Amino acid sequence: MLNTLVIGAGTMGRTHAAAYAKMEEVTLAGIVDTDLAKAQDLAEKLGTKAFQTYEEATETLDAIDVVSVCVPTPVHKEYVMKAADDNRHVICEKPLARSLADAREMINYCQDKGVKLFVGHVVRFFPEYVRAKQVVDGGKIGKPAVVRTTRGGAFPMASNDWYSDFNSSGGLVLDMIIHDFDYLRWCFGEVERVYAKSSRNRVLERLEYALVTLRFESGVIAHVEGTWAHQGFSTKFEIAGKEGIIEYDSAKVAPVVASKKETTSSGGVAVPESPMKENPYFTELQHFINCIKKDTKPIVSAEDAYKAMEISLAALESIEIGKSVVLKGKKEREAVQ
Repeated sequence: MLNTLVIGAGTMGRTHAAAYAKMEEVTLAGIVDTDLAKAQDLAEKLGTKAFQTYEEATETLDAIDVVSVCVPTPVHKEYVMKAADDNRHVICEKPLARSLADAREMINYCQDKGVKLFVGHVVRFFPEYVRAKQVVDGGKIGKPAVVRTTRGGAFPMASNDWYSDFNSSGGLVLDMIIHDFDYLRWCFGEVERVYAKSSRNRVLERLEYALVTLRFESGVIAHVEGTWAHQGFSTKFEIAGKEGIIEYDSAKVAPVVASKKETTSSGGVAVPESPMKENPYFTELQHFINCIKKDTKPIVSAEDAYKAMEISLAALESIEIGKSVVLKGKKEREAVQ
């Protein structure tokens, strides 16, 4: 039986806590939030204990094996290191940190302490995205060439309005479409070059739109669109290969559809996968828990999370300087390793 402690009672904290409460061989030991009333309300619903500080929780609870860090990005490092100091495995929400230096320090610190560090890049666990990768890997659309993804909705609201502080959140490029950067890298390998444009500082503070173009070492070109300027959250993607296209739009009822270059009148093959059939967050957290129990490697590693941050921060740099940014090539990466 693994005992879990959730830090943060906001949206993601509630998601993690609810998942743990449903898992077999896992006990939700407690919830921590500086807003004690918020923690108490969630704890009461899930039949656990509430605490105002991490220290209070660790002093009170007999055993904690896993800590879920679900607080604003700027304080991820603080709690990850506290948990590592106490020899507890860590599941941290994305992005891992606000800077690459902090992210590297967190990864190295957990390694030195001998604890596992997982990062919540949940898109790898959404069935429609998993199925699309399987279709691509199976060669059903031929060699991939061009990809387009879209993700977004309204501006997010949170405690202390921290998303509106760019220095804390990194805006939608670091906080939201980093999901797509991680997914695309999973599918197509390392990114070679990044070019991005954003509406930030050009329109109202609470409206943001960004378009990022990625060139992969494999030759694939991806156009990644993100928005915090629309009502109703949705995601979609198109993956075009030399033999066909995969399409998905969460705003539509239809599942993933792969259309091939054929003369038949079938119109395409519907992939029978739906995000309504399972909770991807539960699937992700259950996977991390199993990796702890069995001492196995996760589908998404802390190094993957670092690489996704690298792409996001390159996009932010491109927006700032108005030019494309080149990432480390294969030879440079091998030299570092």
